[in-house]
Amino acid sequence: MLSLKRSLLAFVWLLLAAGPVQAALSQNISAVQARELLAAEPGIFLLDVRTVEEYQQLRLEGARLVPIDQLLKRIGELPKDRPILVYCAVGSRSSQVANYLARLGYPVVYNLYGGIYAWQLRGYPVIQGQP
Repeated sequence: MLSLKRSLLAFVWLLLAAGPVQAALSQNISAVQARELLAAEPGIFLLDVRTVEEYQQLRLEGARLVPIDQLLKRIGELPKDRPILVYCAVGSRSSQVANYLARLGYPVVYNLYGGIYAWQLRGYPVIQGQP
């Protein structure tokens, strides 16, 4: 019983000593929410993290391509003073990137849940073909 109390006290002390904890996570948003957000806030940085080939086939207007495998080398291209909306094909790669950016201290980061395919399924505009 004494050991349990000591463990509990140690745990509480660690929580208090650590100070406030903030979760550095991005926000998942649907295609509907993303479209509304882009219309309401035209300054959003739209980040496509797919491959060059995927981007050339289909993309959102105004998107900047930084493939996920180039992100570390090109992180300086991403603004910290604007919200960022990250997307990929279905939302998996973009979720990883969005959470990474949030942990790095980017203040407002969104992930397009369902990716460009969810966007396209809603009938929202896309650009096809090479830029």
